[in-house]
Amino acid sequence: MRAGLVQLTSSDDPAANLPRTTRLIEAAAAQGAGFILTPEVTNCISTSRTRQNQVLQPEDQDITLAGLRAVAARLHIWLLIGSLALKTDDAQGRFANRSFLIGPDGIIRARYDKIHMFDVAVSSSETYRESAGFRPGDQAVLADTPFARLGLSICYDLRFPQLYRAMAQAGAEVLTIPSAFSPVTGAAHWETLLRARAIETGCYVLAPAQTGTHATASGRPRTTHGHSMAISPWGEVLCDGGTEPGVCVIELDRAAVADARARVPSLDHDRRFSAPRTRG
Repeated sequence: MRAGLVQLTSSDDPAANLPRTTRLIEAAAAQGAGFILTPEVTNCISTSRTRQNQVLQPEDQDITLAGLRAVAARLHIWLLIGSLALKTDDAQGRFANRSFLIGPDGIIRARYDKIHMFDVAVSSSETYRESAGFRPGDQAVLADTPFARLGLSICYDLRFPQLYRAMAQAGAEVLTIPSAFSPVTGAAHWETLLRARAIETGCYVLAPAQTGTHATASGRPRTTHGHSMAISPWGEVLCDGGTEPGVCVIELDRAAVADARARVPSLDHDRRFSAPRTRG
């Protein structure tokens, strides 16, 4: 199976983003990709809660989800919509950051709500509190396809290796990590963390990313790192999307997963140990 990673510079206008996303999915399919992945918050990047409330919709009314389901059916591809920002019934008015796996018939095969919220102070001028606007999920998700068992995740989840180990030990062969990474943390940690997750689990890691400066109708503009990456189960970088919108296509081979795990079978070597304690 050929996998295509779509790199976007989404704005805070879902209606304008949809045709751009569609064109890049079509470009990946034209290169033979039967499994195509888009980044985190494919439909809308915004730092303004007011703007989000104006343009975001619940899942059953979201134009991006409906449009991309139709694209998947038309092109007869498996499509991982990295995530969509969606309205929910949350009592605090928080949104969901939700990933969707769409089958080649356009039917939703799996959903995953981002578990780990990006509440950080990257620098004195760059802070995030994702949990103020988005409610966290609490369920890890695997999805079976004809070409691999997928383990779904989103962006900041990348820093929590226990999630990926659990999914790999439950049979995941490909880990999806759609992202909108900060330029600061991206430059310092992105490739290293992606390669580490692949090496630790013997999985392919597919990480489509947002890139560049994102146009806004209101609120503070946001910039993201780019460099969509595919990593082999042995930890090799198979593609790097650079910093411009576009696609990169790689071959997935289940035998490479089995080979990496046979060479270093660490998923089978867990041992119980006592909790750490301080001796002094």
